[in-house]
Amino acid sequence: MAQKPSIPKGTRDFSPVEMAKRNYIFNTIKEVYALYGFQQIETPAMENLSTLMGKYGEEGDKLLFKIQNSGDYFRGLTDEELLSRNAAKLASKFCEKGLRYDLTVPFARYVVMHREELALPFKRYQIQPVWRADRPQKGRYREFYQCDADVVGSDSLLNEVELMQIVDTVFTKFGVRVCIKINNRKILTGIAEMIGEADKIVDITVAIDKLDKIGIENVNAELAEAGISAHSIDKLQPIINLTGTNAEKLQTMREVLKDSETGLKGIEESEFILNTLAQLGLNNEVELDLTLARGLNYYTGAIFEVKALDVEIGSITGGGRYDNLTGIFGMPGLSGVGISFGADRIFDVLNQLDLYPKEAVNATQVLFVNFGEQEAAYSLPIISQLRKAGVRAEIYPDASKMKKQMSYANAKEIPFVAIIGETEMQEGKVTIKNMTTGEQQPVAKEDIVSLFK
Repeated sequence: MAQKPSIPKGTRDFSPVEMAKRNYIFNTIKEVYALYGFQQIETPAMENLSTLMGKYGEEGDKLLFKIQNSGDYFRGLTDEELLSRNAAKLASKFCEKGLRYDLTVPFARYVVMHREELALPFKRYQIQPVWRADRPQKGRYREFYQCDADVVGSDSLLNEVELMQIVDTVFTKFGVRVCIKINNRKILTGIAEMIGEADKIVDITVAIDKLDKIGIENVNAELAEAGISAHSIDKLQPIINLTGTNAEKLQTMREVLKDSETGLKGIEESEFILNTLAQLGLNNEVELDLTLARGLNYYTGAIFEVKALDVEIGSITGGGRYDNLTGIFGMPGLSGVGISFGADRIFDVLNQLDLYPKEAVNATQVLFVNFGEQEAAYSLPIISQLRKAGVRAEIYPDASKMKKQMSYANAKEIPFVAIIGETEMQEGKVTIKNMTTGEQQPVAKEDIVSLFK
């Protein structure tokens, strides 16, 4: 007996209904990106390992899927090397390519390779799968999609403002209530300076970023474990627990960071972004969150994170300002700012809140029942007419029993069925059955397009 096929752990098949939902997410995001002048690019699924290695740290390098060279990949290897069983060293010898780990490094490579063709600032978006050789678990996959948008070649904070407008527009279209959280790397640097622990900034921010998950006591314990003094931890408490409006928080932090030039610069940038957004009348709340850190080593200015208000789930969008995107490829000094929508988490949120529009999920709008050759011949020109008008229509291919054809319509959740028998053909009509209410009505075949439009 043949073994039942399977797929690799951490990957998924998507059914037609799931694909309809995913395409609704991708298409909505694409439409909004285009509204703001972003242009789509795509990069290859595989990159040269020299492009990817060393860009994500030691742990990231371990999570890269490496592609074995074709042909005699042992050529050039000595018996000693083969017998050493040193996996990392052997992989470097017979693997020259790897699957992309994210969309950011390939984008940096793209900008460097195509610099002469690009008009700066360059506003790009990219919606493609990425791969990580991670341990699969709930909500974490080895293959998943990223939906990135970045502006490179501009230091203007108007870019940050526009990206927050994009976030607000996308989630308004989805019907999801969110809180857009904003912070700034420079403020975090200023805080570390203010408590006398400038060299411990990574430890401080990694710990306070977990506040929502582990609570204040565990955060303080983690800070102490990282070697931060009790005095410094005490000075940090009022900042971690700071409440009030965005304006009140900024005013307090301006006083707290008055001796930090970097910190005050972060306050100034945050104030501009928040004040400008306040004038634009966003539909969703924007909050200054001083505990927000996000990949601190990567970002250099404003940072963002988006939380759904009606569903318990992690961040569903994130991003921020980074300097020197292309420096890793020998082109220093090109600043950028970007966001990434978490398509898989948005999929879960829309499922839990049942927010998918029916027309986005239901593919076929009307199914024509097939009673035989004559009825099918009568149906085909009408179906062509409907399709030309943009109505999604199909005919059951076989003259099967009515029950079987109706079961097919129900299984595909097709809302309407067109029934054509001898009477309809004689009178030049089509009987339309509403599959939800069970109601039937005869319609002249000339009027069928207007009925569905």
